[in-house]
Amino acid sequence: MSRLTVDPIACRAHGLCADVLPELITVDEWGYPVVHGGPVTESLLAEARRAAAACPALALRLRKS
Repeated sequence: MSRLTVDPIACRAHGLCADVLPELITVDEWGYPVVHGGPVTESLLAEARRAAAACPALALRLRKS
């Protein structure tokens, strides 16, 4: 089981993660990501990996829980 986490200090509000994975990530009014839900389902795991890899600030992480 994996979960997405955001390092709020490293995040620079580029919003690429929400573009790649809108099923689990939206952005707030300042452009910072809001991760919704609990564990990443198997069907979204590949997209979650892509979203974490797309983060230019390396602030989005996919962690095993």
